[in-house]
Amino acid sequence: MGAETVRAVSAEPDMDVVAAVDPALAGGTIPDAGDEPIRVTGDLGATIAAQRPHVMVDFTRPDVVEGNIRTALALGVDCVIGTTGLSPETLEALAAEAPEGTCLLLAPNFAVGAVLMMRFAETAARFMPSAEVIELHHDRKLDAPSGTAMRTAGLIAAARASVPVAPGRETELPGAEGARGALVEGVPVHSVRLPGLVAHQEVVFGGQGQTLAIRHDSIDRTSFMPGVVLAVRAVAGMTGLVVGLETVMGL
Repeated sequence: MGAETVRAVSAEPDMDVVAAVDPALAGGTIPDAGDEPIRVTGDLGATIAAQRPHVMVDFTRPDVVEGNIRTALALGVDCVIGTTGLSPETLEALAAEAPEGTCLLLAPNFAVGAVLMMRFAETAARFMPSAEVIELHHDRKLDAPSGTAMRTAGLIAAARASVPVAPGRETELPGAEGARGALVEGVPVHSVRLPGLVAHQEVVFGGQGQTLAIRHDSIDRTSFMPGVVLAVRAVAGMTGLVVGLETVMGL
């Protein structure tokens, strides 16, 4: 995702990638959209101090993203975050600590189609409240359920007037606990992790004599880049904590 972001942002005529940070690749280079080498460093704070960027884009890991955000915001750099796994309370605390005028924008998913999928699911939940979420990702993803699934479940829960009764943990056979998935705000969520996948999610609604399935598939990581560019361009005009790409899509 970092390499794709470098290519996508540097291809924009009004943007420049001024630095890349990855402790595992420090000292190496990464090409931009014009195949010009960008030196990779390992110290985020020192790199920000030297290059003075306007925006940091983070696609790292749940165990390091909090420190990255705190470092960037403290130095007055707006943050566009695609790393999920932080609690709402942590995000709110990070935004509260930030200097006035800076923005922390986190999107569970930067694919425009995925944002629309979540919005359609939110609408459907008003009329078909019985729903389950199935999310499928590559086997190197470090969190389960995905941030997109968690966000979708939250939107469904907020939109529906009641939680329909559905078979739950009591139906799981001994030795097969977990078959009904995780319960996220009353919505069952099932996570699949397999090599060959990128990012996929299906929301299945059930009603009297009918079902409705809303599915989104990212078959290549380039699917996230239009949303990343949109967020990088928009974040300068925002302050505080902003969650969801839909906030800059006008949805």
